[in-house]
Amino acid sequence: MNTDETTRAFLADPTSSFTEFLGRCSPELLPVRPGQHRAEEFSPMATTIVAVATAKGVILAGDRRATMGSMIAQRDIQKVFAADDYSAIGIAGSAGIAIDVVKLFRVELEHYEKIEGTALTLNGKANRLASMIRGNLGMALQGFVVVPLFVGWDRDQAKARIFSYDPTGGCYEETGYFAVGSGSLFAKGSLKKLYRAKATMDDAAVMAIQALFDAADDDSATGGPDVLRKIYPVLISVSADGAIQLEEAQVAAITDRVLAKRAVRPDGPEAKL
Repeated sequence: MNTDETTRAFLADPTSSFTEFLGRCSPELLPVRPGQHRAEEFSPMATTIVAVATAKGVILAGDRRATMGSMIAQRDIQKVFAADDYSAIGIAGSAGIAIDVVKLFRVELEHYEKIEGTALTLNGKANRLASMIRGNLGMALQGFVVVPLFVGWDRDQAKARIFSYDPTGGCYEETGYFAVGSGSLFAKGSLKKLYRAKATMDDAAVMAIQALFDAADDDSATGGPDVLRKIYPVLISVSADGAIQLEEAQVAAITDRVLAKRAVRPDGPEAKL
């Protein structure tokens, strides 16, 4: 479809959903059509994402490893992204599809704001993402599962919120902390002991990195910080100040502190009884 045809199609039936518009005018561009892609294109798998909420905001963190069966497909993949000014998204599952979903979701939020003149509420953003994941159900049934973790600062309620999803598009609000991906079982077990509701954002960043360490310790698909290659987890802070990706030097400094303590106790900090 050429530019003039696309413009006429949009003006004939405008919609605030970019995904709906794309599906109507150029469905071949959607990343979630069953049978559109070969399995080899999306065989790398992205793992593990953690979120830690505090009274001041939420930290979303992801390790950097992508696996393909028993092999490491990529050592420095990015799995967490700012979705817009006040939200962020992390992805686990089929890496190729997941990253395309993230890109489309970001355009979806921007498109809605341009058409409606206002941003979606945080609940609205979470529900839009749920409908996109539901649209991938056909691919999920073929094994190409995408499982996101969505966080944001709710400006109406003045608090940080965490939303998890299942492969069918079910959306669930989580309290305090959550994790998805192959190492999520170990990450959540770690956060159960470490989490403090009154923690600062700096504390939340430390908790997130500790949880990724524990996940990497027991899950071969999760990559711990690679100090030799200077590959560190990606952390995004979301608060009333907006969604901000922490600088690599800052993450490296936190990681070094965690490593120094783990050199004394490799299993991590002891939980107080």
